[in-house]
Amino acid sequence: MKSKGMLTIAVSVLGSTYLLSQSQAPPLPAGPPNPPAPSLQSAADPGYAALIARCKNQPPARGGRGPGGRGTAAPQPARDYKVTEIPRVIAAGPQWQFIWQEAGNNGDGIVGTNDGGLLLAQNDNSKVVKLDKNGKPSVVYSDTHTGGALSMNAKGALFIAERGLHAAILQLAPQRKVVADTYQGDPLDCIGGVLNDLTADSKGGVYFTMGGLFYADPKGVVTRYGENLTTNGIILSANEKTLYVTNGPTLAAFDVQGDGSLTNQREFAKLEGGGNGDGSTIDAVGRIYVTTNAGVQVISPEGTYLGLIPTPRGVISTAFGGPDKKTLFVLARGAKSADGSGIANAAQVYSIQMIAQGYKGRAK
Repeated sequence: MKSKGMLTIAVSVLGSTYLLSQSQAPPLPAGPPNPPAPSLQSAADPGYAALIARCKNQPPARGGRGPGGRGTAAPQPARDYKVTEIPRVIAAGPQWQFIWQEAGNNGDGIVGTNDGGLLLAQNDNSKVVKLDKNGKPSVVYSDTHTGGALSMNAKGALFIAERGLHAAILQLAPQRKVVADTYQGDPLDCIGGVLNDLTADSKGGVYFTMGGLFYADPKGVVTRYGENLTTNGIILSANEKTLYVTNGPTLAAFDVQGDGSLTNQREFAKLEGGGNGDGSTIDAVGRIYVTTNAGVQVISPEGTYLGLIPTPRGVISTAFGGPDKKTLFVLARGAKSADGSGIANAAQVYSIQMIAQGYKGRAK
């Protein structure tokens, strides 16, 4: 069960909350009386319809709330959980430790850093925040145009998915530049869907999901791959010879060729317990970790389901971090505001100690 009764000291920095002594997450602090309007994803932008009208290839119609938007589920209370042993992955009994939280869609695509910290993308704030090893946040990149997921390749180049109108794959470091913003002569927005997740290879190319599976090569040419895919999270194997992508309640795999192209689509693993997969990461021996509403599901390098690491809330992103890369971080959704009314889609970071070690050859 969750640990209770621990002394916690909440500190507010940059409008966020983090704990010096980590325990169960407190209610979110009350925000400013007139907070800035959140950055808009492409389909919610007032200019979206005009842009789409000019697409040579029209995107599929989108449902949900607002112009191309999606309704937000009501936040749920934290749930009880019990971590059981997964041999060579995690011992029985450790507790998830609360690290940080912020209201709104302000945590996604987490990536570990060499100094034991964590990078996360803030969709609503159009910023990238770094949490240091004590959970203290600082802004490291601004004006990321509704930036969502992050990926850092084996050479240290950092990329972000820009989800605002005129969506793009942007390189943030070592220098800021657009990698890709068109597909078959149209803006990326014409694909439809949200520019969701990405994983960067060592050649300077980026695989990304956006209502399908795509590869932007180092020259910015975008190619679509796969059939019958409901894509979300995406991650390369350590040797970059296999690409894994969540496909609803399954995990698909592709063989990666020398030029970055993909072949041999196949169902690699089935997820357990209902629900669909979201973000993913790998460890040092090639196991794949996939976030779901129930927690983090662990898959062997051969595609065998190994078990579930249950979480206090549904989780959307995961990464190994810490000084020895034996800490698993997750991004959770759903928290309470100071007045007790729920703030849907609030971002929370938790961590847990592992036996398994993350892959050290790249950030994630």
